[in-house]
Amino acid sequence: MKVTMLGCGYVGLVSGACFAEFGASVTCFDVDKSKVQKLLEGIIPIYEPGLDDLVKKNVEQGRLTFSDDLSNCISDSDLIFVAVGTPTRRGDGHADLSYVYQAVQDIAPFLKNYTVIVDKSTVPVGTARNVKRIIAETNSDADFDVASNPEFLREGAAITDFMRPDRVVIGVENDRADKVLRELYRPINLIEAPIFSTDLESAELIKYASNAFLATKISFINEMSVLCEEVGADVHAVAKGMGLDGRIGRKFLHAGPGYGGSCFPKDTQALSRIAQEHGVSSRIVEAVIEVNEAQKARMIKKIRSALGGNESGKKIAVLGLTFKPETDDMRDAPSLAILPKLIENGCQINAHDPQGVHEAKTLLPAEVKYFDDLYATLDNVDAVVLMTEWNMYRNLDLDLIKSKLKKAVFIDLRNVYEPEAMKSMGFDYHCIGR
Repeated sequence: MKVTMLGCGYVGLVSGACFAEFGASVTCFDVDKSKVQKLLEGIIPIYEPGLDDLVKKNVEQGRLTFSDDLSNCISDSDLIFVAVGTPTRRGDGHADLSYVYQAVQDIAPFLKNYTVIVDKSTVPVGTARNVKRIIAETNSDADFDVASNPEFLREGAAITDFMRPDRVVIGVENDRADKVLRELYRPINLIEAPIFSTDLESAELIKYASNAFLATKISFINEMSVLCEEVGADVHAVAKGMGLDGRIGRKFLHAGPGYGGSCFPKDTQALSRIAQEHGVSSRIVEAVIEVNEAQKARMIKKIRSALGGNESGKKIAVLGLTFKPETDDMRDAPSLAILPKLIENGCQINAHDPQGVHEAKTLLPAEVKYFDDLYATLDNVDAVVLMTEWNMYRNLDLDLIKSKLKKAVFIDLRNVYEPEAMKSMGFDYHCIGR
């Protein structure tokens, strides 16, 4: 099958490489000529474990290529996936669909044979029908169907998630489109991963509802962590006791500085706005958003308290800047909310991150100093803050760290270390909900 991916960003590139691995002939298109040129040179613009090898393999075997010329990749495609950005629109929280609709308008004149146009980007309910209308108005002779096929890729584990998914959701209007998509996903079916077909609107809403529910679990356990600190309970024990209930499950019950990334902040905001547009209450989702923002503010207070009540004139080492490990993604990372406030109040920041520094330099205040060497980051600082739980931070040389700090203050915003063990080593140890 011949597949075109519109967009060489995270979703488009990962999905395109994985479809090529399934045996499809894939062209990844992007309007950014410099990005396409880098991909043709073998330079991957994002960090995702295993993606560089997967792209290289499928390019060498002739199943994956890149282009900035629509006329070369649209007319003979069996499926065209729209995988362009849908960022939060400034001012109102809605998903910005301008890139989606522009991409659709651009491809419409080139459609010839029967083609399935698939929304892969996360889009509000009704988008697929608008896509159908735009194509029909632009090219009345086009033989096509629209479909919704939301992605459920975790950054840092995207290839595994694509190859061995919990489910594949397909939203279609007829059996013809359903058959084409199921054929593309046939390798998934061979490992008995469920392929669930439904209508367009339900498929579009499934993605938002899923992400909002996972964000709810995070905000819930973060709110419980506050209560745990007040009553003397251990949020780890509370989360474990909850997670052993099969109806609840243990995943996403990890207290921390708040969720971030490309999906949860954007999708909870968009779902709330969708509900408002249709006159429906979404009080739980709204509360999830509020709790998440409050958690980030609470982390600032926690750091300030650990520094003696005033961060002015203090220097701290921050380990980890990205919103989660195994990615270079800084979008809505807690560090973006926490560090500028500390700097504004006179705090000096030394920072280290295995993959996120390049992006962080464009988003964080210029006062932040970055270090390639983890332990050099800690020289003569007043405290260390573990912000992102990269594996390299899970087994730190604590004796060396203690010798480098002015005072043995360790602020663990990911609960990586055990409080009693840290205190026994002489650390003034601060964590969340324990």
